[in-house]
Amino acid sequence: MSTLTPPKPDAVTAAPARATLRGPVRVVLRVHRRALWAAGVLMVTGIAVVVALRVWMASAKELCPDGDITPCGGPIYQPSYARTSSELFLSDGGTVLLLLAGLIGVFVAGPLVARELESGTFRLAWAQSVSPAHWLAARLAVPTALAVVGLTVLIAVYRWGLWALRGYPYSHLIGWYGPGIFPGTGPAVLGFALLAVAVGALCAVLVRRTLLAASLTALGLGTTALALSTWRHLLWPTVLRKDAGAVRLSPSDWEIDMGMMTASGQRLYWEDCSDAVMTQSVEACMRDRGAVARFAEYHPASHYWPLQLVETGILLALAALAVFAAFRVLRRLHG
Repeated sequence: MSTLTPPKPDAVTAAPARATLRGPVRVVLRVHRRALWAAGVLMVTGIAVVVALRVWMASAKELCPDGDITPCGGPIYQPSYARTSSELFLSDGGTVLLLLAGLIGVFVAGPLVARELESGTFRLAWAQSVSPAHWLAARLAVPTALAVVGLTVLIAVYRWGLWALRGYPYSHLIGWYGPGIFPGTGPAVLGFALLAVAVGALCAVLVRRTLLAASLTALGLGTTALALSTWRHLLWPTVLRKDAGAVRLSPSDWEIDMGMMTASGQRLYWEDCSDAVMTQSVEACMRDRGAVARFAEYHPASHYWPLQLVETGILLALAALAVFAAFRVLRRLHG
C-alpha cells in the first residue's frame, strides 16, 4: 500500500474517541486514582460486612424459625447472638450510606475542585483548549457516575441483608421508616449523593479554598440530612384512623401521633392534659374536654415508595439548582 493512500474512514472516526478518553476525564481518573482505590476498598468492605452477617445468621444454632435458641414453644425466649448483633449493625446501614455520599461531596469540594483553583493548576488545563465549563463538567461527571454505580450496588446489598430479618416476630430492629434504615434502602441516597457532588462543586468555586470548601460542604449536607430526618413524615399525607376503643396499628405502620377527638373533630393530644396527671388520668381529662374517640396518625408500609420518591425529587431539584449556580459562578469569575 502506498504511503499516500488515505486512511480508512473507521480510523478517522476512531481517533476523536481515543482523544476524548485522554481528555479531562482521563486526567481526573489518573490524578485521583488513590482516592478511587480507597472508595473501592470501602465499597468492598461494606459488602463483606453484610455478607458476613448473613453467613453468621445462617450458621447460628437456632431451634426455631423465629430465631429462638431455646426449645420451640417453651416459656423462655432467647434470640441468637448472631441475630441480635446483625440487627444492631444493620440498624444504622442507611446512615452509613449517607455518610459515604457526604464524603463524595467533601472530596469534590476539596481535592477535586477547590485545590486546583487554589493552587492555580487549572490554568494548565484551560490553556490546552479546555473551556472552564468543560473542565468543571468533567470533575462533576466522574464522581457522579462512580457514586451512582457504587451506591446502587450497596443499596442492593443492604436490602439483601435486611431481607434476612423479615418476618422475625421478636425483632428489635426499627421498621422501614427508621432514620438509620430508610435513607439507605431506596433512591433517596442516590439523590443525596448527587446533591453532595453539586454542593461540593458550588462551595469550591465560591470560596476556592480546599479546607473551607470541604467544611462548608459537610455543614450544608449535614443540615440537609438532619432536616429531612426531622420532617420526613410531612412529605406525604398521613392516614387517620379513629376508634371508640384502642386504636391498633400494624407493626409495619409508622406511628406519627396519637390522641383523642371530640365530636366536632377537634384533636386533643396527651400533652394537653399533662397538668392533670397528678389529679386524674389523662384519658379522664380528655373525656371532660369532650373527647369521644381515640385517633392515630400514621404512615402505612404502602407509603414507603411515595416518601422515597418525594424525598428523591427534592434532593434532585436542590442538586440541579446547585449545579446551575456552580456553572454561573464559574462563568462570572473566569468567563
